[in-house]
Amino acid sequence: MDRAGWIYPPGDYRVSDADRDRALAELSAACQAGRITADEFDERSGQTLCSRTGKELAALLADLPVEHPPVMRTSGMTPAHRVVANRVSAVAAAAAFCFATAAAVGALSTGPTLQEEEIAKAIAARQGMPPPVFPPSTPFNWAGTLTPAAIAVLLVVLVVFLRVRLARADRRP
Repeated sequence: MDRAGWIYPPGDYRVSDADRDRALAELSAACQAGRITADEFDERSGQTLCSRTGKELAALLADLPVEHPPVMRTSGMTPAHRVVANRVSAVAAAAAFCFATAAAVGALSTGPTLQEEEIAKAIAARQGMPPPVFPPSTPFNWAGTLTPAAIAVLLVVLVVFLRVRLARADRRP
């Protein structure tokens, strides 16, 4: 496989210290595998440290097989993304709590009891107001319970997703 421009900058583009380190790692692996001798390793290592362009690095490794494709990893989340993810997960957790509370209230609320209706009518009569009219008791409020419950579940899923993503970013090298 042609190495020019593969891992290292192509042609006459300058290489970085990280590029030289990768080349040294490849030379070391080749020496350990018995592809080059210790003397060749010493000579090529010196040339690697002095190389300035991708063409020079590729020439030093041209006769060696490419055993493993390069792994390009990001170093995880940037600090700005980490802050945003933490804030979003905190706000989502608070909102999930609010929606779960609204769902619980919707599930448990059946309207005023007969005793509460009588007290409200007595208070209105003392104040000289007409008696309040209460709607007939309704069955279970599906919309008032399931909608906030579904939103709360989605927000909890969002919080879990963000926390897992942050944990994975912390484990990456």
